[in-house]
Amino acid sequence: MNPKALFNITYGLYLLSTKANGKDNACIINTAVQVASEPLRISISVNKGNLTHDMILESGRFNVSALTTSTPFALFQRFGMQSGRSADKFDGFENVARAENGILYLTGCANAYLCCKVERTVDLGSHTLFIAELEDAEVLSGEPSCTYGYYQSDIKPKPQAQKKT
Repeated sequence: MNPKALFNITYGLYLLSTKANGKDNACIINTAVQVASEPLRISISVNKGNLTHDMILESGRFNVSALTTSTPFALFQRFGMQSGRSADKFDGFENVARAENGILYLTGCANAYLCCKVERTVDLGSHTLFIAELEDAEVLSGEPSCTYGYYQSDIKPKPQAQKKT
């Protein structure tokens, strides 16, 4: 089996944020899907090793900001390449606001945000599937959404070519 075949499945990239015990945290996810229209439900899948995962289990609420093609690599580094257990990911970060649910969402580099309340969870082994009711949502811009493929080809820095000597 070649798990790289999964790289050909197209999906978006999102900032998943939550708040528990007075602490804000967020991580980058690639699995946010509308799963029902009546009532409006979405699902997200979050790695159990992420602090954001544990905070969502505790608070029962989260926001999803849909990242755009103008998202700089620095945002992926801040929210996806360090742990909220050892760093305050929002420290000094200004492009956020609080939704009515009290959770931060991106005001830049996002074209929409969703506010969600967890309805149920499904243990998937390494990840937890959260199925949530959509409580609020806003469109922020008409900029295109960032897909994982776009991130790989246009945002993520390329490895430096090795010089032959």
